[in-house]
Parts: sequence; structure tokens; C-alpha cells
Amino acid sequence: MFKRLFLSMAVGATAGFTALTAHAVEPQESAYWRSAVEAGTLPPVAERLPTVPLVPDLELHGRELGTPGGTLRTMVTRAKDVRQMVVYGYARLVGYNARYEIVPDILESLENSDDRKFVMRLRPGHKWSDGHPFTSEDFRYWWEDVANNELLSPSGPIDFLRVEGELPTVTYPDAYTVIYEWEKPNPQFLQELAEARPPFIYRPSHFLKPFHANYADEETLSDALYEARVRSWAALHNRSDNMYKFDNPELPTLQPWMSVTKDGKSRFLFARNPYYHRVDPNGVQLPYIDVVEMQVVAPGLVAAKANAGEVDLQARGLGFKDTAILKKGENSGKYSTLLWGNGTASQIAIYPNLNYNDDLWRETMRDVRFRRALSLGINRKIINKGLYFGLASEGAMTVLPTSPFFREENRAAWASYDIEQANALLDDMGLTERDKDGTRLLPDGRPMWIVVETAGERQEVESALQIIIDNWKDLGIKLLMRPLERDILRNRVYSGETMAAVWFGWDNGLPRSFTSPSYVAPWQQEFFAWPKWGQYHQSSGDAGEPPDMAPAVRLNDLGHKWAKAYSAVERAVIWQEMVDIHAENVFAIGVLNNAPQPVVVSNRLRNVPEKAIWAWSPGAHFGVHRVDEFFFDE
Repeated sequence: MFKRLFLSMAVGATAGFTALTAHAVEPQESAYWRSAVEAGTLPPVAERLPTVPLVPDLELHGRELGTPGGTLRTMVTRAKDVRQMVVYGYARLVGYNARYEIVPDILESLENSDDRKFVMRLRPGHKWSDGHPFTSEDFRYWWEDVANNELLSPSGPIDFLRVEGELPTVTYPDAYTVIYEWEKPNPQFLQELAEARPPFIYRPSHFLKPFHANYADEETLSDALYEARVRSWAALHNRSDNMYKFDNPELPTLQPWMSVTKDGKSRFLFARNPYYHRVDPNGVQLPYIDVVEMQVVAPGLVAAKANAGEVDLQARGLGFKDTAILKKGENSGKYSTLLWGNGTASQIAIYPNLNYNDDLWRETMRDVRFRRALSLGINRKIINKGLYFGLASEGAMTVLPTSPFFREENRAAWASYDIEQANALLDDMGLTERDKDGTRLLPDGRPMWIVVETAGERQEVESALQIIIDNWKDLGIKLLMRPLERDILRNRVYSGETMAAVWFGWDNGLPRSFTSPSYVAPWQQEFFAWPKWGQYHQSSGDAGEPPDMAPAVRLNDLGHKWAKAYSAVERAVIWQEMVDIHAENVFAIGVLNNAPQPVVVSNRLRNVPEKAIWAWSPGAHFGVHRVDEFFFDE
């Protein structure tokens, strides 16, 4: 009787990684692959698993042992969003657990020495979805033949692998060990590996080498280029190498499901990976669900189709405004509508553009009194009641209570509805002159009309701005709303043509000390308050403008200080100061956070948490909640 050593997650943790205990269990063959095994086209499950599979302790997390089988239906609104299967599958070298700690997943273990040296140990016997061994050669191939190949990677290796411009030393002592080592700490290395869109520092080398000039026979490669109708081997290699896009069924994967639809348009199928590395305590190979069916529908039809019972699991494409229609269809559709928390720092945030091209308006918006006045002039309670039935949290944009850097005083900072104080701040700026309509005037006599541009995609944004229009009238400020297409909005913000814009708050409202503070430092043009400062950092000074406001300069310095810090304690102190600076300076005017996210769940689907957080980072939406452990109770 063949038995395999399994690892079950225990309660304790050491050095930030999950402690493990071992026990012997006999692997069980799934009905889905049984006929292939009996026909001799697929090895039995015992030969498909790593020597030491990962075994989640389902009971510890309040989950049931499941039964394999069934097809899970879900929807996306664009064909390219089949990449969500990589997000939801969430097989990562290391990933977040339910407590948002980073723990080994694909890796059997990891040793971290002061964030400078990372020894990654693979699971012996682990295989790609096509049955080929997953070894250190797959890491070597990516590093030496892809990341450092000028034709495949013109810009060189991914930026997060550079520490003050220096790349790591990467070695491979044996088939199951990979070592990344820097002279100075790289504290964001593990976090990047755990992201919703991971960097994939490995590739299926056995599959890609036939497309690489260093390995392929010249005549064979020439024939492949002619057949694919591309001019260079690099173009053919890149076309074949879409680990995140997940649109090439022939490309082997380590995710729980593999694509089986070629050239799909409106319907895509994903079958269980026969070589997946996770197994339940009874020896049943995960994922429990055999097939995921992903249907492409128009954005306006997601709620209607969910209401009709056409999905088994859906959150993407749904907003709180859809809750009423979703609740109405629960009985006939045989599903439940859960309301999860939201991981963004703010559901609605207004960004005054501190890099606006108009000199006088830019100077006005850079005065912190002006931004504080605008924030104090918003009646968040009315917006919460009108849009979310009072279920969201009112306050300024800051990190969420789950983060160790949350302070109630930061959420309350300049966020109470206080028209008197707001007007006093504006008067103190010298903006006391008004026109016949009561609108304040700029020093050059122009009326204070603030044009706030939106992506035109969310009804709740327009509804909130309608309320703020009335609120700001009491300040002597006229708000003009301008809906645009998303790409047009971004381009206008980045070029300094937009005066103010509305977007979500920080994607990651749950930072830890190991989280890179790049999105709270003036390093990204995507933060609509300082697009040109972000461009300056992102282009290494070739574009944009350097920060020239003292608080932003301090944030920039702190971001660099965090990158050089040697301890988690030091990084935590830096993070706290950066969060406090944002709260005091109101770079983005947060309105509400933690707005409920509706999640439609079939009444037959089990192990889906009743309460959870829907977040892109950290969490990969459904990913951190481990969809491979969901199952149908028939």
C-alpha cells in the first residue's frame, strides 16, 4: 500500500512562516482522472504528487472536508480576464494565509536571512501540469535565458529585484534549491512573490526551450517561426510564454486549474490540474472542483445573470448597488448574497491634482488648508446612508483597522462635517472675495469652480458627487462633474490637464511592515494627487518633476529609508509615519471605506467564508480564501 508523507498546517508559526507537522495518508484518485489512469495515459495520483504535498488543516480554519467533482460557473466582462484564474487559483511560491501572513505554498520551505538571502526549497517530485518535473532548472532558465536576455527582456530583470540598482546573485545548489542573495536587504521580495499578479521568477523550461535560440535546432525553429507567422524567435517565445495571461492551453502551469479552451471567445473551461501540489487531510487531491466555466458577458448583465442563478460564485462586476436585485433573486436562483468587507483604503476618494498645469490653481490646491477645508465640507453620513444604507465606514483615507498602522485619529482627521471650520480655513487663506452668486474668487478674480473628473463607470461616484456639489456650495465653491472614459481620464491626469479626479483609495488598505510603501511615497503616477512626481520616480528622472513640497519630500525620503532598513520594527515605524503624514496633509480626500462587496454563492457551494475581505492586494480577491478548498455538496 503506497503512502505519502503529507504536511498539515499547524497553529504555530516560526519566523513568520507556518509550522508543519507530518503524517502518512494514502492518496485518493479523483473520479475525474480515473479513466485516464486506467487507460494508462496518466500516472496514478500517488505518482503525480510531490514527495511532501501541502496539506491545509481545514478543521483548524473551520472548513469541511470536501468531495471532489462538479463545474463551477462564474463570469467576466472581457475575454482577456481569463487571467483571473491565475488570481483566484493563487498558487504562489509564497502566499498570504487567512491572517495575511506570508507563508510557503509551492515552496516546501524558505529560509530568510535578514531580507538579504532567501533560500527557497522546492518540493521534490512536484511536476508541471503536463507531468514534467518542476525543478531549479526552471528558475535558472528564467533568470539567465529570459530575464537577462536582451531580446526577451529589453529592460532587464523586474525592478523589484534591484536593490539600489544592484541585481541579486542567483544560485542553484541542487535540483530543488534556489538561492537569491543581495548585499543589502530586499524587504519587498517576498511580498511581490505573494501578489495577485505574481512576477513568475520561473518558467516551464522544457516547454519553452524549443522556442529559444540558445537551445532550439535552427531549422526546427525556422519552421516554427514560419508556421506561427512571426519574424523572430523572441516574438514566438513571448507569444508562447504568457504565465499570467493564461491564454495558452499548451503552456504548462502550477495553478489548481489549467486552461483547456483554445481560441475561446465567450466561454472558457479550466480543468483540474492532475499534478497540483495540495491535498486534503484525507488524501484527496485538491482542487475539489473539477472544472471552472468562465463566461464572458457584457458588464451590465453580470447582476442580471447572477439574479437568474447562472453563476455559482461571483463578485467581480458586482457593486453594492446590485444588492437589492441580488437579494430578490436568491430563492429562485438558489444562491445566497454575502456582504464581504472591502480591502481598498477608500471606496470613493477625490484627488486634487498637485501637479495641475494652472499655476494659481496649483498653488491653491497645494495649500493644506484648502484640502482640509474641502474634506471638512463633505457630509459623509448622508452619502453613507444614501448609497450604502449606513453600512460603510465614514472617514478620511487611511489604512483599514486590520492593518497594524491604523489609528482612529487618522480616520477622523479633517473628516467631520464642519462647514464653519471649513469656511474659516478658506477665509484664513485670504479667499474672502465672492461674486454675486456667493462663489469665492481666486486672487486673479476667477470663480472657484472645481472640475472633478470621473471614469464614468460607477453610479455611486456620480451620486456621491451630487451630494458634495450641494455641500461645497456652503463653502462658496462650485463643483463641476465631468465623466470621461477611463483611459482618457488617466491620460489627462498624468499630463496635468485634470484639476481633480475621483478614484478608489489605495488598493492595499491592509499594509504590514513588509509591504512596500511605494504607493504612499510620491513614486507612482497612478496616485492621482501627484502624477508628475510619480513619473519622475518611475522614469529615474527622465520625465515628470521631482517632489517640491516638504511633506512629499519627507515621504520620498522615508520610502528610501524603508528600502534600506534591516528590521521589521524599523520598517513599521517608517510605515506609521508615512500613514500619519497622509492623514495630516489630506493628499486624497477620502469619503467612505469598507463599503460592502456583494458575493453571490450557490447554495450548493461549501467552504466559502461568510465574512471576508475582497481585496486585490493583499489577497488576490478570492485567492487568499482558497477556492481550491471550495466544493459542491450534492
